[in-house]
Amino acid sequence: MGMSIQAVKEEFLLAKEDEIADMIVKYQEDTRTGVKSLLDKHRKRLAALAEEKNRIYEMNSYERKYEEYTYICGIDEVGRGPLAGPVMAAAVILPRNCDILYINDSKQLTEKMREKLYDEIMEKAIAVGVGSVPPAKIDEINILQATYEAMRQAIGNLKVTPDILLNDAVTIPQVPMKQVPIIKGDAKSVSIAAASIIAKVARDRIMTAYDQIFPAYGLASNKGYGSGEHIEALKKFGPTPLHRMSFIKNFI
Repeated sequence: MGMSIQAVKEEFLLAKEDEIADMIVKYQEDTRTGVKSLLDKHRKRLAALAEEKNRIYEMNSYERKYEEYTYICGIDEVGRGPLAGPVMAAAVILPRNCDILYINDSKQLTEKMREKLYDEIMEKAIAVGVGSVPPAKIDEINILQATYEAMRQAIGNLKVTPDILLNDAVTIPQVPMKQVPIIKGDAKSVSIAAASIIAKVARDRIMTAYDQIFPAYGLASNKGYGSGEHIEALKKFGPTPLHRMSFIKNFI
């Protein structure tokens, strides 16, 4: 009698990712139902992993296209639409052939996954910069100009100067380096997707903190967007210093 099914299970649990395929071969002659279902599970896991690695390879296509540039920087913004809070942007320079799995447009990810990826991007990126423009400034210069300003700040806050910018759909004025605007870039470029995650998590954390100061508006859950609860609170209590006056004229 060979190893117990429990022992085989533990061997799989302790195995490194690159050892799984060999272990499947090792146990493929085992006719026990428990072992067969274990092998099936790990075959599916390997197939899913291969698919994800392939997706990430595809998301590096722009980064490969411009590989003659040393520092390729992805840029994205978050918070153009909310009634309250800053508009923010992130600039991220990833290492070549970045292997962080599950990076995607931040809107496609759960909050838990964004938080996990935020930490991994911060750890592995060559440089990360974040820019933020407050509500009063948005009212003064308009949301588009404020978005550009947040992006310029993010670039300025990088510890290295990028050679080329991959932007989500826009061309940023008053920026000296080459820019490549990519429509739906946060779903097509790993650098832009990484920037979308950093910007989103950074802004969400700020809005959650503001919820402690202005609890009536539900900022922890709506992040400043015009939810029913938020609009009701605006009508009842009026605006806070966080609100963009140019955005809330219809509600007060």
